[in-house]
Amino acid sequence: MYLSIGNDMAVRERSIIGIFDLDNTTVTARGRAFIQEAEKAGEVIPCDDLPKSFVLTSQYGMTRLYLTGLNTATLEKRMK
Repeated sequence: MYLSIGNDMAVRERSIIGIFDLDNTTVTARGRAFIQEAEKAGEVIPCDDLPKSFVLTSQYGMTRLYLTGLNTATLEKRMK
């Protein structure tokens, strides 16, 4: 199954490691450093102009961080 994350983008549900709220994650220095390292490595894929959350995936040895305008509760409901 696939999870629609906005702007005609979808990810495989079995490749999802986690869905994280962007506001809560960027409060800590460790969270900000994680996102900055992913940006440097070219692993960040923006899906919306104003992201509220991000979906972390890993498939075929490649990690991707999708920034989405949907909140975590909406993404959780779509998975069920």
